[in-house]
Amino acid sequence: MPGLRASLVAFRHLPKHRHPPYNAMMQRLPLMTKFGAFLVFFTPIGLVQAADPTAQRLSPDDAAKTMVLPKGFRATLFAAEPDVQQPISMCIDDRGRVWVAEAYNYPNRKTNELKDRILILEDADGDGRADKRTIFYDKLRYVTGIEYGFGGVFVMSPPKMLFIPDKNRDDKPDGEPAVLLDGFGHTTSNHNIATGFTWGPDGWLYGGHGRTSPSLVGKPGTPKDQRVLCDGGVYRYHPVRHVFEVFADGTTNPWGVDFNEYGAAFVSNCVTPHLHHMIQGGHYEPWRGRKSSQYAYKRLDSIADHKHYAGKSWQTSKKGLPDTLALGGGHAHAGCLIYQGDNWPAKYRGGVFMVNVHGKRLNHDILKRRGSGYVASHSKDFMFSKDPWFMGVTIDMGPDGAVYVTDWSDTGECHTNKPHRMSGRIFKVTYGQPKPLKVDLRKQPIRELADLLWHENQWHVRHARRLLQERVADGRRDAVIAHLLIKENQLRKSEEKNVKKALEILWTEGAIEHPDSDGMMEPLKNKSEYIRAWSIQLSLNNMKLSDTLLHWYVELAEKDPSPLVRLYLASACQRLSHERRWPILEKLVQHEADKDDANLPLMYWYAIEPCVPGNKAKALQLATKTKIPLIRQFIARRAAEVE
Repeated sequence: MPGLRASLVAFRHLPKHRHPPYNAMMQRLPLMTKFGAFLVFFTPIGLVQAADPTAQRLSPDDAAKTMVLPKGFRATLFAAEPDVQQPISMCIDDRGRVWVAEAYNYPNRKTNELKDRILILEDADGDGRADKRTIFYDKLRYVTGIEYGFGGVFVMSPPKMLFIPDKNRDDKPDGEPAVLLDGFGHTTSNHNIATGFTWGPDGWLYGGHGRTSPSLVGKPGTPKDQRVLCDGGVYRYHPVRHVFEVFADGTTNPWGVDFNEYGAAFVSNCVTPHLHHMIQGGHYEPWRGRKSSQYAYKRLDSIADHKHYAGKSWQTSKKGLPDTLALGGGHAHAGCLIYQGDNWPAKYRGGVFMVNVHGKRLNHDILKRRGSGYVASHSKDFMFSKDPWFMGVTIDMGPDGAVYVTDWSDTGECHTNKPHRMSGRIFKVTYGQPKPLKVDLRKQPIRELADLLWHENQWHVRHARRLLQERVADGRRDAVIAHLLIKENQLRKSEEKNVKKALEILWTEGAIEHPDSDGMMEPLKNKSEYIRAWSIQLSLNNMKLSDTLLHWYVELAEKDPSPLVRLYLASACQRLSHERRWPILEKLVQHEADKDDANLPLMYWYAIEPCVPGNKAKALQLATKTKIPLIRQFIARRAAEVE
C-alpha cells in the first residue's frame, strides 16, 4: 500500500497536459476517493523514488500518535501525503486556513520548470484535520517562503519576490504573479538562500537570508549600482511603500524569524550556534569573509548559553549518542516560534521553540533579559518524534492557540540533494481539547479589529494589526486612527498601566505611519524603556528625522538610564547621515557601564565605522573621549587603514 500511494503522488505531479482527463477529474473528487480514480487511469510504478531502506517510516497517523510530549499535550495529524508533499513553508490566513508552499523543484535551483505550488488546507468540520484542499497556484519555479496579506499571498521564489493577488478571496489568483523584487541570489546554493516570511509588529514583512548566496535586490529594471546588497541575515519589505532593506547582516542560514512580546526579533540559525537576537543594523557571526561586514572587526554572537549537539558534525549527531541527545539533538535548526497563544499553559508563554532537524524534536529555549539584550537557556525539549523520517521545517500558531509543525518527511541530511518527492506531513499540537474556532477577521469592522489588539492570543493581534494597515491603504485612515485613539484613552484612564497593551497601539500607529516623527515626542518621555526604545525605531522608518527630534535623541543618549534605549539609539544612528550621527554617538560612548554589554560596544562601533574615512580627525578625537576600550581600539585600527 505505501508503494501504491507513492505511485499515486508521482502520477499527480506529472505535467498536466499529459493526462487532461485525469487532472480534470482529480480536481473534482473528494480527497479520499482520489486513490480509486488513480487506479482507473494509470499506475506509474517506475516513477517511485526509493527512500533509505534501513529507515522504516511510520504512517502519518502513527507518527502523530507516537509523538512524545509533556503531560496534557497531544499531536494530531492535520494533513499528509498524498495531499501535501515537500512542505517548505506555510502560513495561516485570516480564516485560520493553512497555506502551504510545496517545493517540488528543490534542489534543482537552476531549473526553468514551473511546478512548485501553493495549497490551501482547511479544517471545515473542526475536527483538527484538513478535509478541504485547494491548489491555489502551481507554476512557481523555486519557492522558499510564503505569507498571506493585502489581498493575496507574498511568495519568495529566488531570484524573485512575488505577490499573487486574490482580492475577491475566491481562492483563485486574480492574475499572474506580480514581481515585487528581483535579484535574489540562487546560483551558488540549493538551500542557503532567501526565505520568508513573518509580519513584524511594525507592519514590515521580515525574512531570513542565507550567507552563501549574495543578492543584489531591487525592483525589476533597477540598475545594478542602485540595488541593495544582501548576503546574509534578516531583510524586510514594506508592503505599502514597497521598500526593501537589510535589517541585520550575518549568521549562516536563518530559517525562521519571530518577535517576542516586546518586539525583539529572533532567528533560528540552521548550522552553527542556533539562536540569535537580531538587532537592527547588527553584524553577526560567522563572518565568512563578506565585504558587508568587513570593517565590523568583531561581530555579535549567538545569545544561546548552550549548544544542542555534542559532536562537531551532522555525522556525529546522526549516531544518536546519549550525550548528543541529552543536549538537544543535532546542529541543524529550522523554524522559530515564540509562543504567545492562549491554548498552552502559561509557563510556555514567551519560550522559543524551533525544530531540531537531526534530533527529530522541538527544542525549547527560555529567554531572559540581560543588559541591552537577551540570553537563551536550554529547557527540556518539548516534542520528540519516533518517526525516523521526521524532518521538521516550519512552526506556526493558529487562532485557537494550537501550533502547527510541518514535516518534510525524508531521510538523510537537512539539505539532502536527493529528496523523497512524495512525502510531507503537517502536525497540530494542542493542550487538552480546545473547542473548534471559526474565524474570518477580514469581515470584522475597524472597531472590533482595534479591540483585538489586546487579545491574549498573538495570532489575533498580528492579523488585526495587518488588517488595520490594509484598511488604511484602502483609504480609511481617519476611521482607523479614531479607533486607535479610543484605545489610547481607555489605557490612560485605566489603573492598569500595561506596557504590552501600550506597545500594541504604538506598533499599530507605526504600521499605519501615524503620527509623523515629531509625534513621537510624547512616547519618548514614557516611563517604559520599551516604549521609548520603539518610539526611536518607528520615528526613523521613513529615514527622516526633524531637528527637534534629533535634539531629543542627543539628550536621551546622554541621560537615559536604559541600555535598551541606548541600543535603539545606536541602531537609529545607522539610518542618519554621518554629520547627524556624531552628536548622538559622542554621548553614547561616554557610558562606561556599557563596556561589558554583549551588544552596545559593537553597535556603537557599527554606527561610527562608516564615518571614519570621511572624517578621520573627528573619529580620533572621539577615540580620546570614549570610556569604552573597544571603541578606542577599533577607531585607531580603522583610521590606520584609511589612505
